[in-house]
Amino acid sequence: QVQLVESGGGLVQAGGSLRLSCTASSRTFSSYAMGWFRQAPGKEREFVAVISRSGGRTVAADFVKGRFTISRDNAKNTVHLQMNSLKSEDTARYYCAADHTPYDVWASRDSADYDYWGQGTQVTVSS
Repeated sequence: QVQLVESGGGLVQAGGSLRLSCTASSRTFSSYAMGWFRQAPGKEREFVAVISRSGGRTVAADFVKGRFTISRDNAKNTVHLQMNSLKSEDTARYYCAADHTPYDVWASRDSADYDYWGQGTQVTVSS
């Protein structure tokens, strides 16, 4: 069982920045690709970004490219999502998820591939 705890959400004005963090309880954190997803009220959960277990590969949704950056620190069991140039449409609850994989470059956009989820952290962007 892996526990994921997100932090760093909050209220920010449009154009501002936030840095989300997710800390995992697992001793084998480097065995997991780590993803961020988000869900706005009345909408389906959507993929934001993912980083492979080694950190060598990242994939981001088109709507965040150039604005959001995912990174990880395997020594600290932590994954980050740096969010810049925030827009009102980025308002959502952001979830961290872990996908156990034997492949160094595996980085899935599909939420069904993920084994563990955090409780989420709310991001609200005011216009």
